[in-house]
Amino acid sequence: MGINFDATDHAIVERLRENGRATNQQIANALGLTAATVSARIRRMEEADQLRVVAESDFAAHGYDLLLRMTVEVAGRPASDVAQELAALPEVFAAHLVTGRYDIDMLVALHGTDELGPFLLEKIGRIEGIHTVNPAIIIDIEKYQFDVVPIGVEN
Repeated sequence: MGINFDATDHAIVERLRENGRATNQQIANALGLTAATVSARIRRMEEADQLRVVAESDFAAHGYDLLLRMTVEVAGRPASDVAQELAALPEVFAAHLVTGRYDIDMLVALHGTDELGPFLLEKIGRIEGIHTVNPAIIIDIEKYQFDVVPIGVEN
């Protein structure tokens, strides 16, 4: 069930985008509200599945020096089943069913090139239904953000 965002909701979300660790009291002080109001509004947005506060982590800080975008073509098995198996692999941090030439698009994080062969041969290669895999090494990240949903933007 959707909720209508008003100016106060937008202001709260903007404060959380600026500082996801801000307390309800800090947000309330900045916006001239009470902490109880901020807490209630955040809870309402979360319960409506229209807001989720998450932590963002840096890949390199955790030793992941090789990021890959992989496209997968499936044959002889439902792509959704293959995507579920791929998504269960710890190295896969995003898996999407897509339209077009390929059936699945995914993002993979590895510690280094020495993990690439075992990942492709021992993990990906053992999943039934994979016809082709096209890995592309990500050279640089230009944009990686979670706050991309245009809340309240009119079409």
